[in-house]
Amino acid sequence: MRQANDRLTALVRTAVEPMGYEVLGVEHVSAGSAQAALRVYIDHGDGITIEDCETVSRQLSGVLDVEDPISGQYDLEVSSPGLDRPLFTLEQILRHRGSRARVRLDRKLEGRRNFEGEILGASADGAWLELSLDGASVQLPVDQIERAHLVPALNFSQSAR
Repeated sequence: MRQANDRLTALVRTAVEPMGYEVLGVEHVSAGSAQAALRVYIDHGDGITIEDCETVSRQLSGVLDVEDPISGQYDLEVSSPGLDRPLFTLEQILRHRGSRARVRLDRKLEGRRNFEGEILGASADGAWLELSLDGASVQLPVDQIERAHLVPALNFSQSAR
């Protein structure tokens, strides 16, 4: 699953986790001529507010300025994972067993790269993620997962007014 390099992720965790937040994932995106970005997704048992993101951003900015782990300019983005929560590790995926997820592989499996289904589990050795697709089970190689995120459940039971 795509994340920033281990050194950068460790630096972010060291700065943020003592503040009481869980670092769900870190992405370093350098998109050619567009402005590069460092995205940090945080969570907390009580949820995440804008103020939490601002607090973490200020703390992390100071650490990044001193350590200077990224060459060139980039935007720092700190956010909650949101309803379509990105999933960065197999452990995070399995926390949401029974939920729907979209998974993109880095190469085709049986003619496709994109899968959406209910998270069923994983193999004992963590090599395979098992999803239910239209009632059938499919095993996706964990080492080929490029991106994964939850699919928000929509509730249409309330009538529009």
